[in-house]
Amino acid sequence: MFKECPHPDEKQRLQLSRELSLAPRQIKFWFQNRRTQMKAQHERADNCALRVENDKIRCENIAIREALKNVICPSCGGPPIGEDSYFDEQKLRVENAQLKEELDRVSSIAAKYIGRPISQLPPVQPVHISSLDLSMGSFGGQGMGSGPSLDLDLLPGSSSAMPIMPFQGTGISDMDKSLMADVAANALDELLRLLQTNEPLWMKSTTDGRDVLNLESYERIFPRANSHLKNPNVRIEASRDSGVVIMNSLALVDIFMDSNKWMELFPTIVSMARTLEVLSSGMMGGHSGSLQLMYGELQVLSPLVPTREFYFLRYCQQIEQGSWAIVDVSYDFPRDNQFAPQNPSHRLPSGCLIQDMPNGYSKVTWVEHVEIEDKTPTHRLYRDLIHRGLAFGAERWLATLQRMCERFACLMVKGTSTRDLGGVIPSPDGKRSMMKLAQRMVNNFCASISTSNGHRWTTLSGLNEVGVRVTIHKNTDPGQPNGVVLSAATTIWLPVSPQNVFNFFRDERTRPQWDVLSNGNAVQEVAHIANGPHPGNCISVLRAFNTSQNNMLILQESCIDSSGSLVIYCPVDLPAINIAMSGEDPSYIPLLPSGFTISPDGRQDQGDGASSSSSTTASMGRSGGSLITVVFQILVSSLPSAKLNLESVTTVNNLIGNTVQQIKAALNCPSS
Repeated sequence: MFKECPHPDEKQRLQLSRELSLAPRQIKFWFQNRRTQMKAQHERADNCALRVENDKIRCENIAIREALKNVICPSCGGPPIGEDSYFDEQKLRVENAQLKEELDRVSSIAAKYIGRPISQLPPVQPVHISSLDLSMGSFGGQGMGSGPSLDLDLLPGSSSAMPIMPFQGTGISDMDKSLMADVAANALDELLRLLQTNEPLWMKSTTDGRDVLNLESYERIFPRANSHLKNPNVRIEASRDSGVVIMNSLALVDIFMDSNKWMELFPTIVSMARTLEVLSSGMMGGHSGSLQLMYGELQVLSPLVPTREFYFLRYCQQIEQGSWAIVDVSYDFPRDNQFAPQNPSHRLPSGCLIQDMPNGYSKVTWVEHVEIEDKTPTHRLYRDLIHRGLAFGAERWLATLQRMCERFACLMVKGTSTRDLGGVIPSPDGKRSMMKLAQRMVNNFCASISTSNGHRWTTLSGLNEVGVRVTIHKNTDPGQPNGVVLSAATTIWLPVSPQNVFNFFRDERTRPQWDVLSNGNAVQEVAHIANGPHPGNCISVLRAFNTSQNNMLILQESCIDSSGSLVIYCPVDLPAINIAMSGEDPSYIPLLPSGFTISPDGRQDQGDGASSSSSTTASMGRSGGSLITVVFQILVSSLPSAKLNLESVTTVNNLIGNTVQQIKAALNCPSS
C-alpha cells in the first residue's frame, strides 16, 4: 500500500483502519513516520553516492596533477611552473578578501569596546546579522501587523558577542561522522514516536496529571544493547509537555541551531553551550538535515545542585511544510577521546516538534529523556524536585521558552505602556535599550551562581545546615565592574507557596521588610516595562527615599512561569539609567546584580491554599513549599590582583544572614 500510495487521503486511511483494526490516527502517524524514514534512507543513499563520486573526482585530480609534473614545455623544453599563474592570482585574491573581512570584523569589535572609531584603521561597517521574522497578528490587544522583524539583539550571543566557532582539528574520522549520521537519524525516528504516541509508551500520572514514561513498554519498543540501567545508581528521568509559543517555527529553529542564541534564550537552564563541529550544514543553505556535535551544561539556579554535562548530537529535520523536529542524543565516544564526558550522564533521544499555527504562533511538543548516574547524593532540599523530573524536565524547558518568547513579543508592541510612569521612557529605542540592559543583568546573575567547572564554591558555617557558599572571580569584561567580585549564596526552604513568596519580593511596598541595604526606607517605582501578560513579568526602575545616595536607582527584573520565578536587582546610577532610557547602547553600563530564585519544592499539594485563575499560579500552588536561593554579589576590590580577605567574607555572611532572618520574620516563618 505504501509503495502505491505514500500519501493516502482520509477515505483510504479510514478503510485501512477498518481492515487493520487500528485507529485512523495511528494509520496517519504510521504513514508519516514511514515517509520520514524513507526520506532519511534516500538522503543517506544520495550522500553515499555523492561521497563515491567525490572520491572518484579527487583521484582523477591527483592523477592529473601528477601528470602535469612531468610535462615539458614545447617552446623552451624546460620544466613547467609550479602552478598556473591564473589560479595562483585567484588564490591570492581569495586570501586577500578573507583577510580584509577578518580585519573589518576585528576593527568593528575593537571600536565597539573602545567606544570610538580607531583612527589607524579605515572605517568599517558593522557585520549584519540576519534578523528573525517574528511577524504575528496581535499581542496583548495591540496590533503588531507585519511590522519590522526582530533581530535578537536581546540575545547578546547573536549580535554583541563573537560567534562561537567550531574547534579546529576535532579529530572526528569519516567513519565516526557516518555513524553519527545514523545515530541521529535513528534518534529522530524514536523521538517522533515518543512525541506522537500516547499509550502504551506514556501514561497519565494519577497525582499531578503529568505524562509518565512506561519503562517496560519503552524497553520493549526500543531495546538497547548498551543500556546503563544495570548500574543501581542510574536513574531515568523522562517527561513530556506541549504548549503554544508566540514565535514562528523558522525563528525557533534558527535559535536552536545556533548554540549562542540557544544559551541566551535559556539563561536559567543552559549555563554553557558550544558547537564543537558542524557535521552537516543542511540542504540548500537551510537547517533541514543540519547535524551538529555540541557541548552543553544544564543547571538549576542553586549552588546545591551540580550542573549536568553532555556531549551530544543535535539533528534538525523539516517533517513537512511548517513542521520541524529537533532531536538531541548523546554519542558514546571512547573514554580516551577528548569529547568523552567526565560524568556518566547520558542524553537519550530528546527534543521537540515545532508546528506552525496561524498568526505566527507555534505548537511545541517537548520530550526530555536522560539517564543520570548520581555519584553523590542529591541534596535533600532538591531531592523531590529532581527525582520527580521537574528540575530538568520538559515542563521547565517549555515554560521558559513560552516566557522568553512573550518577552520578545512585548518588545515588538508599538508604543510604550501606559504604566511607563510619567513618560520616563520616551521612545521605543529607550524601551529596547532598557530591556537589553535588564537581560544582561539576568544573564550575569544566572552565571554568578553556576556550579560548572569554572566556579569553585566554599561553604561557610553558621547560618543553617546548608550554610553560605561563596566563590570569587575576576571581572575584566566590559559592562561589569573591573576587579575581584565575591558571590555568596544560600538556599532555604519556607512553608509558603512560591507564588506568595514571589509576590512578597516583587512588591515595592514590602521591599523595606527584606532589603537590608535600604535601611527600612520606602521605595517607589518610577518606570515599568511589561514583559508578558502575567503582571509579574516586568522590568522596573525603583527609587529609594531618604537615602544618602540620591543619585542611585535600582534596576529590577522579575519573571515567573510554572517552573519557578526570579527577582533580580542591581544598583545603577542616574546618569547610566538616563543613557539607557534615551536609547543609547547600554553595553558599557557596569552591573553587579543580586537577587532571589524561587522554585517549588517538588512535594505534593501541602501549600497554604493560595488560589488564582492564572495557570502559572495554579501550577506553582501545587507545591508544598518554596525553595529560595538568596544571592549577593559585592565588589571586593577594583584591583584584579587583589585577594579575598576575611572582612569581605564576614560582611557578605552577615548580609545574607540578616536578609534571611528578615524574610522569615516578614512571612511569619520559624527562624530556626
